[in-house]
Amino acid sequence: MPSRPTLTPQTGMLLVTLFWGGNFTAMKLAFGQIEPLAFTALRFALASVVLWGIVRHFEGPRRLPRPIVLRLIALGVIGNTAYQLAFVEGLARTSVTKSALILAGMPALVTLAAWVLRVEPVTRRQRWAVLVATVGVVAVVAARGGTIEAGLGTGELLLFVGIAAWSVYTLLLRHWKLPISALRLTAWTMYTGAPGLILVGLPQLARTDWAGVSWAGWGGMLYAALLSLVAAYILWNRGVAMLGASRAAVFNCLVPLVATAVAMIGLGERPGILHVAGGGLIIVGVLMTRRAPAPEG
Repeated sequence: MPSRPTLTPQTGMLLVTLFWGGNFTAMKLAFGQIEPLAFTALRFALASVVLWGIVRHFEGPRRLPRPIVLRLIALGVIGNTAYQLAFVEGLARTSVTKSALILAGMPALVTLAAWVLRVEPVTRRQRWAVLVATVGVVAVVAARGGTIEAGLGTGELLLFVGIAAWSVYTLLLRHWKLPISALRLTAWTMYTGAPGLILVGLPQLARTDWAGVSWAGWGGMLYAALLSLVAAYILWNRGVAMLGASRAAVFNCLVPLVATAVAMIGLGERPGILHVAGGGLIIVGVLMTRRAPAPEG
């Protein structure tokens, strides 16, 4: 009996890149029919239910160690509730291209925060990497050209708030090193982050004309919940475990390129030269932070 083909970690990470890159446009299109907070509330409710079934199937019912419950709540509120609120409201107010490129600088900014707060040692190369990525982010925010508006507006500021929330989440995750599997950690931070998103989204959920939502709107919802959240998180965790964080980061750097290409096709966005140059600096900076030599003494 022939063995069933298995998905290689590299193929899985390429799928993650496609799922996350396409998610910006899928959400942007859905926002035309479903308001951002209502969309996010329903997205996380659906993803939480599906993820609960997956965890139940693969790991079975297990009690959480009592000392980590409060920490999981904190991680869920910071990494999902706060981050997602800032992300969706920011994306709703600016272009997909700018959103994807700004968020691409997040790993470099996490490195900077780790150094400033003395959470972990940072090399000279990594500090240069942060500078390169930061210059790229500034260029993207201020850039003119193509069909994308320039300037620092509410959308861009909200995305920076989202980056701050995700940086805190990442640093806490590294510091606490919770004794549960990556799948269960993903699930529980989603369970603890979803209630806040649902609560905030209730007014928009109540006034949405759900009967008027087209198949395109529902398609964007299913894409964002099942592919971008559930499938991508599972494949990402599997890829990091099999390839390591540094090699996984290379795939993550492809996300803004995919997002921009999809936005050009699906939304007609056209980035200018400075957007492209800034995006290149961001990607170079992120790669430098991941390929740094051993920390200096």
